Amino acid sequence: NPESSTLGKRIVSHSIELIEQIGFEHFTFKKLGEKIGSNESSVYRYFESKHMLLVYLISWYWSWVSYRIVFKTANVEQPEACLRKAIGIITCKITEDYSFSYINEVLLQKIIISESAKAYHTKEIAVDNAKGYFKTYKNVVQRISEMVLAVNGAYKYPHMLISTVIEGSHQQRYFSEHLPSLTDMETDQDTVVQFYTNLVFQTINAS
Repeated sequence: NPESSTLGKRIVSHSIELIEQIGFEHFTFKKLGEKIGSNESSVYRYFESKHMLLVYLISWYWSWVSYRIVFKTANVEQPEACLRKAIGIITCKITEDYSFSYINEVLLQKIIISESAKAYHTKEIAVDNAKGYFKTYKNVVQRISEMVLAVNGAYKYPHMLISTVIEGSHQQRYFSEHLPSLTDMETDQDTVVQFYTNLVFQTINAS
């Protein structure tokens, strides 16, 4: 568990910075070791491969998102309001968060947006899934799917809808930075949150 030691936390913290800086393809444990002033073998004590490091970061991120959803909706009684808050959390752009001093959630979200698909678009996806590597992500989808059904219990495709919202909002964030002609971002408002909130409610109400 990297969170159990100072070195482990430094490995996680600096790996986020380095992956966001140079991209996952160019990221290596050797480069990470140089960045933290340690040898490559010290990183392997915590992660057997950079794939497993990416899986860890994804799992951490979705655990954090799940925590935020539970916290923000704890005292919300109306199903529609609860779902609206949850959609906002999974589609918003993270600006800053001080919950965990050793993890930069702003940079981590950028990694999730641009790199996370590389963790499950692999030939080993069935094995990784059987080991529970993507449980935290699936838990978030399940939690919000239940919110969808609380609004409209007859809606047939809650998991498909929410996973589409998550992956689609990531694409729109990426497009807004690199291929802006493919999206409709505005500087003075978060159109991604607005679009997917409208999409969800129009879809489930139409059914």
